[in-house]
Amino acid sequence: MWVLLFLIGAAAVSAHLEDGAFDGQKVFRVIPQNDEQVEIINSLASNIQVDFWQPDSVTLVRPKTEVDFRVEADMSLEVEDLLKESGIEYTVLIDNLQAALDAQFDSKARSTSHSYEKYNSWEKIAAWTADIAAQNPDLVSRSVIGETYEGRPMYLLKVGKSGPNKKAIFMDCGFHAREWISPAFCQWFVKEAVETYGKDTVMTTLLNSLDFYVLPVVNIDGYVYTWTNNRMWRKTRSKNPGSLCIGTDPNRNFNAGWSTVGASKNPCDSTYCGSAPESEKETKALADFIQEHLSTIKAYLTIHSYSQLLLFPYSYTYKLPSDYEELNSIAEAASKQLASLHNTKYNYGPGAKTIYPAAGGSDDWAYDQGIKYSFTFELRDTGRYGFALPESQIKPTCEETLLAVKYIANYVLEHLY
Repeated sequence: MWVLLFLIGAAAVSAHLEDGAFDGQKVFRVIPQNDEQVEIINSLASNIQVDFWQPDSVTLVRPKTEVDFRVEADMSLEVEDLLKESGIEYTVLIDNLQAALDAQFDSKARSTSHSYEKYNSWEKIAAWTADIAAQNPDLVSRSVIGETYEGRPMYLLKVGKSGPNKKAIFMDCGFHAREWISPAFCQWFVKEAVETYGKDTVMTTLLNSLDFYVLPVVNIDGYVYTWTNNRMWRKTRSKNPGSLCIGTDPNRNFNAGWSTVGASKNPCDSTYCGSAPESEKETKALADFIQEHLSTIKAYLTIHSYSQLLLFPYSYTYKLPSDYEELNSIAEAASKQLASLHNTKYNYGPGAKTIYPAAGGSDDWAYDQGIKYSFTFELRDTGRYGFALPESQIKPTCEETLLAVKYIANYVLEHLY
């Protein structure tokens, strides 16, 4: 086995989005049964560049838990041989990643206009933020809360009917660049808000009583990079002093148990926590805005993918939050609401106990700032497509997620005073 590991060598995962960049790459799922098999996965990752999809890093691999990872095409046979030789049961989730990415788009012909049932480039999303505000001035306004490392403006939409002393819910999407379904939901939410105001009783009440701050894409630079260079990019695009490796994981960059667990101090790793809390311009802008509006923001919702989970604090510690019973009850009810439409099953619970410990997350940080109702959504699916979720699933994914978001928002509204 160790000879085989040595022969595998040090192949690099493709970093470009030219035609066929991911051709033949496979996504495997394994469930290591014991510490010995976990060590084999660790050894594999130390000998070739493995892109972990779930969990985020090899350091988070544990016995009896699902592990999804991507490998280069010319390494796939060797990896399969290693898994067989080691007695590790495996499934090939995606046999050819390029084919899955090609099939992600409903058609080769891409419209130049924005669509709620398509994946939109950042240029389209940026133009959409201006259009949706201009077309609905009584419900939507746009502001800039900062700029990214590469100088792109971070547009924030405020959605709600004007009124005095309103409380607010903050929602963000697109922390991790390759999670395209996440920004799609933020756009969908705003669409539903403006289209159903005055028609849907619950939405109308919510918008009359609350403001929603919606940040459609947090990690804009990374998102742009997934459209132009590397579809599987995760981090920001900042330069790291003393390293040739680019980017920080923005969801390991908040001052919530920062750098203590489930995060890497190696700038080359996908879960690199950054040089300091809020070292990234994007996380700093988000944190500053929330802190400036702490008196009004009563809930924080952050949208990720994939795994079909509804999580709440804590992730940086196994310690349960003081509001555990209430948060768990909300997550249970919201998950039932979500499942009521398309029977999509979500697991729920505190992050560390439900999936794995990870420090520096925005939800834990928001909770520690005093925002009790702090939740992380991990949208579809459970691995069949992973980050290559087809456009045909945007509508049902957003429809069901909206039910859960409306439930949480309505609960917050009913418990404001």
